[in-house]
Amino acid sequence: MSCSAPEHAPDERYFLVASNIKLPYWQATKDGFMKLAAQYRVKAEVVGPDTYDPQAELSEFQRVAKMKPAGVLVSAADAAMMKPAIDSAIDSGVPVITIDSDAPGSKRLTFTGTNNYAAGQLGARELVKRSNAKGTFVVFTMPGQENLNERLKGYRDVLSEHPGMKIQDVVDIKGDPRVAFDAANDLVTKKKSQVDGFICLEASAGQEVADVLSRGNVTGKIVMAMDTNDETLNYIKKGGIAATVAQKPFTMAYVGLEMLDLVHHHMPKSLGGDWVQDPFSIYPSLIDTGATLVTKDNVDQFLRGREESKQQ
Repeated sequence: MSCSAPEHAPDERYFLVASNIKLPYWQATKDGFMKLAAQYRVKAEVVGPDTYDPQAELSEFQRVAKMKPAGVLVSAADAAMMKPAIDSAIDSGVPVITIDSDAPGSKRLTFTGTNNYAAGQLGARELVKRSNAKGTFVVFTMPGQENLNERLKGYRDVLSEHPGMKIQDVVDIKGDPRVAFDAANDLVTKKKSQVDGFICLEASAGQEVADVLSRGNVTGKIVMAMDTNDETLNYIKKGGIAATVAQKPFTMAYVGLEMLDLVHHHMPKSLGGDWVQDPFSIYPSLIDTGATLVTKDNVDQFLRGREESKQQ
């Protein structure tokens, strides 16, 4: 899939655009992006707002697309908002690949990341096992993001098979961990609250919920998290979080840039084809980078593997 170094021009440049880029998750993504860029000896830059701000992310995408780079990776914080800009970039000849959060109705060439529906199912099956298929649960998410919507669908479809389980409420944390903390605190301090657990579909909410439970000495609640920041893993080791679904952000960006490089050096006659529906498309609709479950049983193994990967 990759091309040899002599093919790369000195001014060949790629961008990765995301929102909330200071999160540890996006630092791991940046590592994958920059590692391959260094191997290819091309220019690469990660841009986007430090907080969850879909409008600011859109502005950054539009800015870099106007520079006519060799390619852009983008995680669509708001798929509907990002679609026209992605389509415009493709129409102007700029290759665009989505990673992490897709914009499936757009002209993007392919999506590289987690099969988020399957990730939701993976977490849901673990929740079924730990709850003995009973209980009332609250979801923390951000409804505008396609990846989180797919995860929620995966959870809902599995839980629908178990009449003793129900989702009581879906809370929009608006990209702010403090909203997750306050909402969880409100739920556990209300005597009438009968919540048995929390389903956290993005990276920061799990540790916030676990913090609320720890501070209040609240036991017997099941917390399902997402991703593998240090605080989440610490709470898994302590038992405050039951499990988390680990994605591969490093791999997403590494493979995403590899795909952009392939497109740039083997440009089709037109980027504007219907690559999703065309049965003879030269690009896959999805490159699934995989996901796995991290629990107290394997968290130490996960941490050892992460450290070993940094030394490679």
